Amino acid sequence: MSNSIKTFLKQVGKDYQSQSVNPPVVRASTVIFKTIQDIKKTQSKYKKNPLSKNFDYGRKGTSTTFVLQDLLRKIENAYQVYLTPTGFGAVFLGIISIVRPGDEIIITDSVYSPTRFLTEEYLKKFNISAIFYDPKNINDLKRKITNKTKLIFVENPGSNTFEFQDLNKILSFAKKRNIFTAIDNTWGTPYLIKPLDLGFDMSIVSATKYYSGHSDVMGGSLAINKKLFKKVELSQKAIGSRLGPDDAYLIIRGLRTLDIRLDKHQQNALKIAKFFSKQRKVKEVFYPFKKNTNQYKMWKKYYSGASGLMGIKVLSKNKNSVIKFLNKLKLFSYGYSWGGFESLALYQDKLALGNRSYTKLNNNEHIIRLHIGLEDPNDLIADIKQAIKSIR
Repeated sequence: MSNSIKTFLKQVGKDYQSQSVNPPVVRASTVIFKTIQDIKKTQSKYKKNPLSKNFDYGRKGTSTTFVLQDLLRKIENAYQVYLTPTGFGAVFLGIISIVRPGDEIIITDSVYSPTRFLTEEYLKKFNISAIFYDPKNINDLKRKITNKTKLIFVENPGSNTFEFQDLNKILSFAKKRNIFTAIDNTWGTPYLIKPLDLGFDMSIVSATKYYSGHSDVMGGSLAINKKLFKKVELSQKAIGSRLGPDDAYLIIRGLRTLDIRLDKHQQNALKIAKFFSKQRKVKEVFYPFKKNTNQYKMWKKYYSGASGLMGIKVLSKNKNSVIKFLNKLKLFSYGYSWGGFESLALYQDKLALGNRSYTKLNNNEHIIRLHIGLEDPNDLIADIKQAIKSIR
């Protein structure tokens, strides 16, 4: 990719054959050929080069999904990118391609709760163990590595509590023991950090979030290096999971403005983080803006910017007053997911956080997750001001 990512996203994927700026949506289950010999030739070409666009059945994709694959492969600097129907589908595909019965996975304790369920509960039935480490103590991870460790799974920053980790140290631990590494990079996307360039084997992004940007599509991407290609290709073939062309089209369209949207999300979120830091009812703001903190240093070391997802820790002996604060917000909707143009708010109870070992909350501490959208930040702050008075 010779041009900057900003230029690349605006230029890639044009279709001069159909004379359209965006690639057309090609829907196909059956792929037709003129002769039996043509089918055999296509299959032979695919065997020689699985990265080629020679395909004989719609499960492998269509020209629409191939455009999205190529686009993401270039911005991730990946050997290959696999597209899944959901972001969590990409998590599953990445993990299941690596681990086998008897293996151990070491995972950040502040991981996305469905990922925790998959690794801690579901995979346990297949004799695969999940071991969680303290994201604020990198040596805790190092101590937990054993001869059975097959994969280190990082989410950076952590889900809901937004811990930033020293990624190079994690990678150094893994490389010394020949352990595979994966990172959930949905918060940053490859616009803000390119994990494969750092040395990660897998980079996972929920395309549902910032890639799409409009809260109307679900999808996931798993970017990998060459070392993992045969493993993931085999798993993808066995599972048969792929993104549909209509969703691929919407994600391509969303990616055109990824840079513009993320820049604005950061601008708005930074302003609101500074506002929250001055509120006596807010004990902590989970966002990288205080330069003298270790979290800021770890973010600045690896990222070129920040996104719009953040959290706050509120102090209150009255949980109902915290819920009342949320319900009084007029410009924030309530719902799962994030990454769209709109602002969202959620109360994160212990169930939402997952069965964590290292996130300790006192009875008077409450975590609220906020996605800061593309509205006027002054309007958002005014809305928060009128609502925060409810907290007692």
